[in-house]
Amino acid sequence: MKNAQPGILAPIPRHARYLTFGLKQGVRPQAALRALAAIADGESCVVGLGAVLLFALQRKIEGLRPFPHYKSPGVEVPSTPAAAWCWVRGEDRGEIVLRAREVEKILAPAFETSGVIDAFKHGRGLDLTGYEDGTENPKGKKAAEAAIVQDKRAGFGGASFVAVQQWVHDLDKFAAMPGRQQDHAIGRRKSDNKELGGAPPSAHVKRTTQESFSPEAFVLRRSMPWADTTRAGMVFVAFGKSLAAFEAQLKRMAGAEDGTADALFTFTRPVTGAYFWCPPVKSGRLDLRAIGL
Repeated sequence: MKNAQPGILAPIPRHARYLTFGLKQGVRPQAALRALAAIADGESCVVGLGAVLLFALQRKIEGLRPFPHYKSPGVEVPSTPAAAWCWVRGEDRGEIVLRAREVEKILAPAFETSGVIDAFKHGRGLDLTGYEDGTENPKGKKAAEAAIVQDKRAGFGGASFVAVQQWVHDLDKFAAMPGRQQDHAIGRRKSDNKELGGAPPSAHVKRTTQESFSPEAFVLRRSMPWADTTRAGMVFVAFGKSLAAFEAQLKRMAGAEDGTADALFTFTRPVTGAYFWCPPVKSGRLDLRAIGL
C-alpha cells in the first residue's frame, strides 16, 4: 500500500477543489502528463485518468470502462466521461486555489478544464442534509484492501479506481419532509446515526449495505459537500480496487435489480458520472509506467 496515492486513504480534508478535464483535439498529451506527474504528490492532489485519455495514448488499463447510464421513471444516472480528474485537497482554501491554478496551467497545452467544484467538510463529516456520510467505510487495513490494487507489476500495484458523481440536492424539498420520512429515506436516525431496522426497502442504507451483495461490495467513500451561489449537494467519490463494487451498489440504487429505486432520488439527483484510474506514486510523484510514461 506504500505506493498508493496518500490522499486516497487519508481523512477528508477541510477544503477541496475538484477539477475535471477534457482532451484537446489533435494534441499529444504526453508532455503535459509528465509535467503533472512531477508536481502531483497524490496527497495534496489526487489524480485520476479516464478511458478517453488512455484511448488517445493507445493504452489500456484492465478494469477501466465507461460509466453506466440508467434511466427510469424518477431516476436518471448520467454518464459524463472525462479525460482526467484532480482532487486538490487541504486545510487552507487559498492554498488550494493556488495549487489548482498550477495544475490547470500545467495541463493547459493538451487539456481543457471542463468542470470546477469547490467542496468542504461539514461538521464531523456530514452531508448538507445533516446525515453522516461514509459511516460504513472500511477502516485501517480493510480500507486499503477495498480501495487499493494489489499487483506486483511496476506501475500497477498501489493504483486505485474511482467513481465520481456530482449530486444536486433539493434542500428545500428535503427540509419540508417530516423527520421520520427523512430518516426512512436515509435508513438512519439523524439524531444518533443509528441504522433503522424497520426502514423501507427504498432506504439508502438498505439499497447499499455492502455486506448484502455477493460478493460483498466494499468501497472507500471520500465524498464531500459542495455549494455555489444557487445550488448545493455532494460530490460522491468512491475508491475501489476495481469498479465492480460501486457498480453493484449503483445498479441497486437505480432500481435496475428489483424495480425499487433508492429514496435519495426523491430529493437529490446526479448530474455527472465518470470513472478514473488513479495511478500509484513512486518517490513522491505519480508513477505513470503502466501507461508508458
